[in-house]
Amino acid sequence: MATIERKPLLLDFEKPLAELANRIEQIRQLAEENGVDVSSEIRKLEARAMQLREEIFSSLSPSQRLQVARHPRRPSTLDYIQSISDEWMELHGDRCGSDDPALIGGVGRVAGQPVVMLGNQKGRDTKDNIARNFGMASPGGYRKALRLMEHANRFGMPIITFIDTPGALPTVVAEHQGAGEAIAYNLREMFCLDVPIICMVIGEAFSGGALGIGVGDRLLMFEHSVYTVITPEACAAILWKDASKAAQAAAVLKMTSHDLKNLGIIDQILPEPVGGAHSDPLKAAMTLKQSLLDNLEELNNLTSQERRQLRYEKFRRMGVFTEVAH
Repeated sequence: MATIERKPLLLDFEKPLAELANRIEQIRQLAEENGVDVSSEIRKLEARAMQLREEIFSSLSPSQRLQVARHPRRPSTLDYIQSISDEWMELHGDRCGSDDPALIGGVGRVAGQPVVMLGNQKGRDTKDNIARNFGMASPGGYRKALRLMEHANRFGMPIITFIDTPGALPTVVAEHQGAGEAIAYNLREMFCLDVPIICMVIGEAFSGGALGIGVGDRLLMFEHSVYTVITPEACAAILWKDASKAAQAAAVLKMTSHDLKNLGIIDQILPEPVGGAHSDPLKAAMTLKQSLLDNLEELNNLTSQERRQLRYEKFRRMGVFTEVAH
């Protein structure tokens, strides 16, 4: 069956790349029509296009990185799970009558090692996004996550979490069902688990919705992902009463991977293919898998008591600073 090639979804700062690509294609078509060999000129233009792409993506502003993190075709939790696992079985339900599609999880094997993997799941189109609440988990989702983590702890399986959410589900019903309590309970319990926990920020990670599955021995983050306490739009609306100042808020929130690495919040930055993870999802998945295996090897060499103590100390160090008198 013939496949339909999807048109690329361009971000505003990618327009120069699209214009150059169109120019290359026009030259190629004219050359074919007139029987002229312009292969050397095309190679030069393609090299220039690659150089321009590298220049653009190596100097993105925080708000531009946010656009990349929110790209509709950016790989999701299920994409990564299916790419890195030898086998995978999704498990459902929080044992309290709820099964939140915005937070998925299950058991699998990565390089032969049994693990429990869970994370936020967004949709691929509007209908799917609505069904999954745009990756915003309900209290039942966090309780499902905790059930799966307790299962992992009981059977000695490492826990891998994938964080990609604009926040927890912000509805009155979610508040009635105990959203804050569910997230707080997860935070407390994740500090007590004996098994290795590796958390990966694969897209956008905002507010307590991200923290609810974000307490681990290692916190890894893709290069163009973002992680902070509040969305830039909400921050701008609170500080300046103007959501259109989101780009300004994005800069002051220090939410990029490099900012967070300098602040000691995350442990490792995972490089993305030039153009973002969505430009080469398989390469991004292999980068993630290798980092995951390297970190698991280190964590498996520690005792459960050592892991718990280091996990505690890691989070106690966050936000600590020293004022120097001048």
